[in-house]
Amino acid sequence: MNISVKATNIVLTPAISQYIDEKVGSLEKFIVATDPTTVRANIEVGKTTRHHHSGNDIFLAEINLHIDGKVLRAVSEQSTLYAALDDMKDEIAREINSSKNKQRTLLRRGGATVKNLIKGLGGFYKRKR
Repeated sequence: MNISVKATNIVLTPAISQYIDEKVGSLEKFIVATDPTTVRANIEVGKTTRHHHSGNDIFLAEINLHIDGKVLRAVSEQSTLYAALDDMKDEIAREINSSKNKQRTLLRRGGATVKNLIKGLGGFYKRKR
């Protein structure tokens, strides 16, 4: 998985980069792609406010995950950067799972339609005899 990180209004320290790699790297077990080398993760972390004197900083963590032409997106805003990253990781894991279930449901629905069609043809031939 190719991971690119962009920092807005904060300095991207090695500790933050390592934490992001750790969290996003753990998502690889959920991703089912035809070619795993084409999976890209664009991540943006930053501080949305500049109210450092009032102590009410809001941190943003955003991920756009490109898997086989589909884009999954998750955004989180929390009071700490690490909490925002944790929340973003949980949300994108839910998105990946939801995407997999949609594909599986569509495949099963198509299979059931074909099965019913075949059953219908079988009944047609039995009645003709």
